[in-house]
Amino acid sequence: MDGVVQRFHVAGRGPVCVMHSGGPGVDWSYLRMPLVEEFVTAVYLEPVGTGESGRLPTHPHGYTVGAYVPFVHAVVEHVDANYLLGHSHGGLVAQEYALTHPGRLAGLILYATAPCNGPDLDVVAARNARRQAARVPSLAPVLQDLEATWPETDAGATANLKAILPLYFADYRAREDEYGALRDAVRCWHVSQDGEVYDVRERLAQITTPALAICGSYDWICEPSWSRLLADGIPGSTYAEQGRSGHFGHIEEPGSFAEAVEKLVRS
Repeated sequence: MDGVVQRFHVAGRGPVCVMHSGGPGVDWSYLRMPLVEEFVTAVYLEPVGTGESGRLPTHPHGYTVGAYVPFVHAVVEHVDANYLLGHSHGGLVAQEYALTHPGRLAGLILYATAPCNGPDLDVVAARNARRQAARVPSLAPVLQDLEATWPETDAGATANLKAILPLYFADYRAREDEYGALRDAVRCWHVSQDGEVYDVRERLAQITTPALAICGSYDWICEPSWSRLLADGIPGSTYAEQGRSGHFGHIEEPGSFAEAVEKLVRS
């Protein structure tokens, strides 16, 4: 796209679903969903600015939500996708895609996300982070890392993500044997949003693509109320909550996650 390479990885079989990871700037590989790949052809993007995809040239507004949309659309068209899944920040991209390309897709999976970022999201997330640390006392030191300034280097961003990652699970310490490898392998690239505040709460009814809004009960950064707002606001949409998950329900409760996605795809 305009000289910028967009890499993606394909796995599975069935209707085609493009998968957009979160962050922004987080490596795509954490989003692998083997159970979903049993009934969906998953096309995992390496979002621009990460991995082997290219970096954006000097951009007046940095890596804004809208800046990702042309790259998503290019892949949607290239693979003739039916669905788009956006996790966390990727969910903002998915919403913007649906607004700018109405009718192109059969459905959205808005996974552990919200209809906005910025101050309103931040206030709720900060409260929830404190509650999460109180519920799992071993996470208390992570709050200090969470409040640290995000480094403006790829190595620094990766180090910060590794430090705060335990907070994103319902109970990382209890299942560290399962999640430790993911934490060791995760990578993050520094991408600048130039302070963008994105908010489509007043435009949800304009999204004509039905969505599954799915979240974890213990997700501190994108709590369930945001997913309920998405499901209520987007016509024809449904809501699913995973009662033993945080921000990574496809890892914490992969079976129920796959069932919810399959219900959308089979409908």
